[in-house]
Amino acid sequence: MNTLDLKRGEIISCGPQDGEMFGTVSFTSSISKNLQTDFNIGVALLHSFEYDEAEKMFAKVIDECKDCAMAYWGVAMSNFHSLWTPPTEEELKKGERAVQIGRSIKNKSKREAEYIDAIGTFYDNYSQYSHQERVLKLENAMANIYEKYPQDAEAAIFYALTLNASADPKDKTYKNQRKAIGILNTLFQNNPLHPGVAHYIIHNSDYPALAELGLAAARKYASIAPSSAHAQHMPSHIFTRLGLWDECIQSNLVSISSAKCYAEKAKLKGHWDEELHGLDYLMYGYLQKGADEKATEQLEYLKSINEVSPVTFKTAYAFAAIPARYFLEKKMWKEAAQMQIHPTKYPWEKFPWQKAIYNYARLLGSVNTGMLDEAKTQLRELESLYALLNKQKDKSKEAAQVAVQMKSGEAWIAFKQGNTDKGLQLMKDAADMEDAMEKHPVTPGEIIPARELLGEMLLQMDKPELALQAFEADLKNHQNRFNALYSAGVAASKLGDKEKANRFFKQLLNITDANSQRPEVENAKSYLNQHSVASQ
Repeated sequence: MNTLDLKRGEIISCGPQDGEMFGTVSFTSSISKNLQTDFNIGVALLHSFEYDEAEKMFAKVIDECKDCAMAYWGVAMSNFHSLWTPPTEEELKKGERAVQIGRSIKNKSKREAEYIDAIGTFYDNYSQYSHQERVLKLENAMANIYEKYPQDAEAAIFYALTLNASADPKDKTYKNQRKAIGILNTLFQNNPLHPGVAHYIIHNSDYPALAELGLAAARKYASIAPSSAHAQHMPSHIFTRLGLWDECIQSNLVSISSAKCYAEKAKLKGHWDEELHGLDYLMYGYLQKGADEKATEQLEYLKSINEVSPVTFKTAYAFAAIPARYFLEKKMWKEAAQMQIHPTKYPWEKFPWQKAIYNYARLLGSVNTGMLDEAKTQLRELESLYALLNKQKDKSKEAAQVAVQMKSGEAWIAFKQGNTDKGLQLMKDAADMEDAMEKHPVTPGEIIPARELLGEMLLQMDKPELALQAFEADLKNHQNRFNALYSAGVAASKLGDKEKANRFFKQLLNITDANSQRPEVENAKSYLNQHSVASQ
């Protein structure tokens, strides 16, 4: 047991101090009554992906009862990180060892042994299998428990989670996700305060075609686990999918405040990674509303952050994506071309996918300011990062997204060089590639959707009919995006389709901040005023 090196300490809460801070869980086990409450809190923390705090709670149970087998199951689950990046080698070793100890304990029920064996399928001989292969093993094991114990709510809830984790990203029927949502919706009425039920409905609905199915859970989850920063943030995944920008912004303002509180109480060296994750979504929401003053405040705040804890894929992504979004969404091409990496003292070599965002922003900035040689330099950087990702285990999703950026960059370079046919074909290919994949769970959306870039290219080629088709397709997957709405209105107006132009411009004005100074807002108002006069 000493080799586990468990996280220990007081559970940090940054929400209400009365009532259920992390939701209500009742996981029947053979753990003694005096430890059952602590165990259930650990499970509740697991369900909100508060992995460090969950491990601390399971360690507390172990310290008081070294023969509590399910506490070791909890440690193994705390190092799984089901929907995040694969566990590190250190986490895999800890999970494997926790499973071994849990298996060795005699005083456990058959059901508990099956739970331990289920997570064991993920860790057993882990070096021999890919992450996805191990997740599929876990899904199959949890399916057996779910079928064997139909009255066990936790079995159903954790099975629904593994269905999401093991889902084929190329499956556009969303078979796994729909099955999980069906299971969870059945439980939701009888378990309205269970954090995992609401949380996993949101994750399984985090797709354009399914987002509406997650709205009720999204509006409930934050109040279920008010002391979890992740629970405050997670609803914004659905709000973002549905273009509900005010709710997205509010969700992340609360989450960021909670994350700051956590960093202070935990005495972290620097800002907590959950804060930066929320900042990325907050920036996205502000930009879609044209709330540029508030967006600028967030950009300046990000520049003041030089140290984070822990250094993770989430912080790397936020550091790269936030400024890239700010410049590209506002079409500040010169600033995008000159964007500097921040923080400079950061292990960017460990995060090639995230670093590629900088090169992509510089490429698009350069190509739109006539600096084609610089754009080609940035394209070569993207190609190098793509090659590096291709060599890394379990990085196929990230590599595929960089491939879209490469194709898009190549398309715009060809287009600006006068080879419009080649540029258009490459841009169509990039859009088709992106449509065939899902966004990474860490991000509110692509830095710029490829189909939106295709529409912009078609507008510049004076092909408004095809451009409008591209923007309408983009808006199906990215509801209420500021630039897509505006450009769709422009394309419709060029076609003389006043009805569509009015609809898109009105929709744009409905989502934008009342104080927005974007020129697009003024142009939309001008068009609507002129059309109104003309129709009288």
